[in-house]
Amino acid sequence: MSDTTVHPILLCGGAGTRLWPVSRKSYPKQFTNMLGDQSLFQASALRLTGPGFAAPVVVTGGDFRFVVTEQLAGVETQAGAILIEPAARNTAPAILAAALHLAAEDPDAAMLVAPSDHVMGDDAGFRDAVRAALPAALEGRIVTFGIRPDRPETGYGWLELEQATEATAPVPLKGFVEKPALAEAQRMLADGRYLWNAGIFLFTAGTLIAAFETHQPAMLAAVRAAVAGAATDLSFTRLDAAAWDVLEDISIDYAVMEKADNLSVLPYGGAWSDLGDWDAILREGNPDERGVVRQGPATALDCDDTLLRSESDALEIVGIGLKDVIAVATPDAVLIADRARSQEVKAAVARLKEKGVPQAETLPRDYRPWGWYESLAVGDRFQVKRIVVTPGAALSLQSHVHRSEHWIVVEGTARVTVDGDVKLVTENQSVYIPLGAVHRMENPGKVPMVLIEVQTGRYLGEDDITRYDDVYARGQGAKG
Repeated sequence: MSDTTVHPILLCGGAGTRLWPVSRKSYPKQFTNMLGDQSLFQASALRLTGPGFAAPVVVTGGDFRFVVTEQLAGVETQAGAILIEPAARNTAPAILAAALHLAAEDPDAAMLVAPSDHVMGDDAGFRDAVRAALPAALEGRIVTFGIRPDRPETGYGWLELEQATEATAPVPLKGFVEKPALAEAQRMLADGRYLWNAGIFLFTAGTLIAAFETHQPAMLAAVRAAVAGAATDLSFTRLDAAAWDVLEDISIDYAVMEKADNLSVLPYGGAWSDLGDWDAILREGNPDERGVVRQGPATALDCDDTLLRSESDALEIVGIGLKDVIAVATPDAVLIADRARSQEVKAAVARLKEKGVPQAETLPRDYRPWGWYESLAVGDRFQVKRIVVTPGAALSLQSHVHRSEHWIVVEGTARVTVDGDVKLVTENQSVYIPLGAVHRMENPGKVPMVLIEVQTGRYLGEDDITRYDDVYARGQGAKG
């Protein structure tokens, strides 16, 4: 590898609906421990660190900006920049915004664009592949990474080469193939000239910007305006919403890659999965001798080729005599599906949204910059929550129009402000927050603080909040 520094671009704006009910719009799969003790986002960030790699540029949505910083801190790293998309517009605008951001400092900056929800079995091997692809990228090529296939996969796009090759350096790319039917996938697998499209790219910022100048000039103008009008928000960069709003929702493949004439592909033979559905989780989850994967409290009796996963220590999932079944249980939803139809979970989520079912998009646990909370019981005029505040964190100074609250500390110590009166509340102590009182909760300790909150009132929605001061600069609204 030359002395050129590679700038990883981590995209983490997707919803991951095919992995419902664990992955939801409110907390998608990239931030979840789908496999192992790290989230997919954390594993992706660590994969692209080390000699020759700069701190990553992360592109994400506003609701996840603090999740990104917290998860990076959890693996002792930090971002070079975090760009906030005002709205999801697919991969083309997101990648172009990152390119323009880097080009402001160095038009020749080498960019490695990678989704943050993929898994690879050999991180060092992938970094070697990046090094092998770098010379072509520095010469003005757009290099995409193609995975050598081991099955006739119908859930991926494919890449067509001019000829079958064992090369481990970039070779010419003939074309893109949409997700195929099974017979076509079987033909391509046998042919040997086809690779899976991993959606990972390496190029210089200037090369990509030039491609947009040629193929998407209107998009380039709009994204350029969004970057030029960006505002600093704490440690984040918020792209301009007005300029961003006019952008088309389009992938980088459709916008540029399928039109460009300077594409190469680097064949990669290492293990890879986009974890695009529950069948992928079953394949990657270390099945036992009968093909069964058990995750969380799960028991299998006489089962074959089946995934049993429970997200709650208090919920044991039991399978008896199952074959080719996906069974996933969370505290508020259960998925049971034929393994062969796991791609259809996305359609099920759409049906739930049509019915107005809250489980379609939101988890029982709601993550905030200061920690998280979950509802334990809900009635017509009351709600009981468990609230966990991380050490040193503080909720906003706020009031409510429609509800009063009663806080009982069960772990740690809370510093509580009520109408200017500040006091410490320790374990087994409580405090009452009258309706309309201006209040705040903080954790001054070194361990997480846990309390039980009992809300009473005629309206208990999260949007009944007026913020007067907030260390996270969230503004007004449920999350800000």
